[in-house]
Amino acid sequence: MLNKIFIMGRLTRDPELRRTQSGIAVTSFSLAVDRDYKTQAGERETDFIDVVAWRSTAEFVSKYFTKGRMAVVEGRLQIRDWTDKDGNKRRSAEVVADSVYFGDSKRDSTGSGGDYRRTEDFGAPPPASYDRFGSGRDSAPSGGRSDDYQEMTEEDGELPF
Repeated sequence: MLNKIFIMGRLTRDPELRRTQSGIAVTSFSLAVDRDYKTQAGERETDFIDVVAWRSTAEFVSKYFTKGRMAVVEGRLQIRDWTDKDGNKRRSAEVVADSVYFGDSKRDSTGSGGDYRRTEDFGAPPPASYDRFGSGRDSAPSGGRSDDYQEMTEEDGELPF
């Protein structure tokens, strides 16, 4: 059997970090996830999906994510049956997160979710400082500067790939 889910959306509120009686960290938050299709009126519908994260994942989410920040959640769907205060049987669905990833870069997150200019929070330079070869932004595979690239013409022969 398989129960695996991936969702990507924006946090609708700041995560709430709590601890169980035994001290285990748990964080709950909600993601606004757009559907892949538009209605006949040309609008995209949005689902609001509850997510819960435990232990180190919970601490990570509560430390680095805020309202408006894009997140990618990998986890499993969990259905819970419960009884409300009036004695009515209720059912809730939520995603139990195994992993949570940044869905945007710090520079791209201009929502209401805080200040993302500090790079020391993540222990690495901002993603824009790396090129597609994994080296510094000013380097090329040959070790030269990126502005040393020359455009190839048809006279240069076959492409190397």
